[in-house]
Amino acid sequence: MIRMIRVVAVLLLLPCMCAVQPALARTAPASFADLAARLLPGVVTVSSSEAVAANSGNMPSIPGLPPGSPFEKFFHDFMQHQQPGGAPPPPIERRQALGSGFIIDPSGIIVTNNHVIRGADTITVTLHDGTILKAKLLGADSRMDLAVLKVNAGHPLPAVDWGNSDHARVGDWVMAIGNPFGLGGTVTAGIISARGRNINEGPYDNFIQTDAPINMGNSGGPLFDMNGHVIGINTAIYSPSGGSIGIGFSIPSNAARVVVDQLWKYGHARRGYLGVMIQDVSKDIAESLGLKQAGGAMVAGVVHGGPGDKAGLRTGDVILSFDGKPVKDSHALPRIVAATAIGRTVPVEIWRGNAKHTVDVVVGELPPAHVPAASAQPAKPQEPAAVVLPGMGLSVGMIDAAARQKYHLPADQKGVVITAVDANSPAAQRGVQPGDVILEVQQREVSKPADVLDQIAAVRREKRLNVLMLLESRGGTRWVPLPLASASPTQKG
Repeated sequence: MIRMIRVVAVLLLLPCMCAVQPALARTAPASFADLAARLLPGVVTVSSSEAVAANSGNMPSIPGLPPGSPFEKFFHDFMQHQQPGGAPPPPIERRQALGSGFIIDPSGIIVTNNHVIRGADTITVTLHDGTILKAKLLGADSRMDLAVLKVNAGHPLPAVDWGNSDHARVGDWVMAIGNPFGLGGTVTAGIISARGRNINEGPYDNFIQTDAPINMGNSGGPLFDMNGHVIGINTAIYSPSGGSIGIGFSIPSNAARVVVDQLWKYGHARRGYLGVMIQDVSKDIAESLGLKQAGGAMVAGVVHGGPGDKAGLRTGDVILSFDGKPVKDSHALPRIVAATAIGRTVPVEIWRGNAKHTVDVVVGELPPAHVPAASAQPAKPQEPAAVVLPGMGLSVGMIDAAARQKYHLPADQKGVVITAVDANSPAAQRGVQPGDVILEVQQREVSKPADVLDQIAAVRREKRLNVLMLLESRGGTRWVPLPLASASPTQKG
């Protein structure tokens, strides 16, 4: 089973081997046979099964796949609905999935994708010699789509070795082994097409892209370098049809290995945790903050009592580096933090108040889920009138009882509510809507419309082109830069 990203077919890739090579490029291997023969015994087929509620009537089909296609056979093996004597169908049926995996320890430790075994009540592993073994799930991680299994073969099993994915370069030859369409051990080859791919599958996306042919059923299988070391775990393919078109994605071994070791040891992943919500720094945001260029991860919220809060991080800070590692954007920071040892004290370089600062953060452990506690007292209405900001396309007002009721705001909501947005304004183009709440302007908290006006006036005096606002909506908090106009605000009764 392989995850497809529609044009997105989830899982694995396809090879596109190019005959034209750079003058100094390493020549293609004369044959992959010796390498394949050595590695095939370390790759397994993973089959999972779960009980699901029976579906009366016709055999269901997989969305997006033609009825009767091979995919249905390998994804769903439904029990017979017909019973002797015309009895009704059974209350449950078995649903099966097929994928791949590889042995990392002779004692029977196997790595695969989480989506291959997710929800399964029975997992079996088929070795290269045809031996079928029941497998125990030691741990799984949905965030990086990894799972670790254990089988007892009664004898040492052939294991493969991890490689260093950081050394893998675009253009290097790679070889994939897996179980496409349930056919069993299949070897394909290609090159690394790109690195650092973000396919919006999760917060830690950093995939290796390859054109080595991978298809449904390759999920969880290894991607090898030419030394026979695992540098990736084949996880997803980009495909409009479900078949390989030469764009597949593998989890880099250096990222996977850390999680695999934790799943093996603890049964769950233990990731570093900073406790902040972040967003990218656009050119407009950089200009409003006095940054020479866009980059880093901007803090849009801080979890109360979290590691960042304890270290003094604030909304509006731009994180430039973490533990000496540069933070290019908001996608890079979660990966860096997650890979940092829990309990370590690390330096974090930030941009605040037109200058760089360094704060020391004690890295915490990422909790399974965080639900911020809400408590406070309702704000008392102070200003019944709304304030129009000409040229910005916004009207704002106090968060009073009427505003709470109209915009469904919680009793402890702070800030200034946006009451109207001009449909043709830059604010509307940036997704600002009535009911959004302004928490900060230029990294300063606001509690009434006058605070917003004061901060806008200060920005105008500095002759900046944009004013930066921290907005809260149902989707969370985010920083939004809005272009300034020369008009003066007026009151609307």
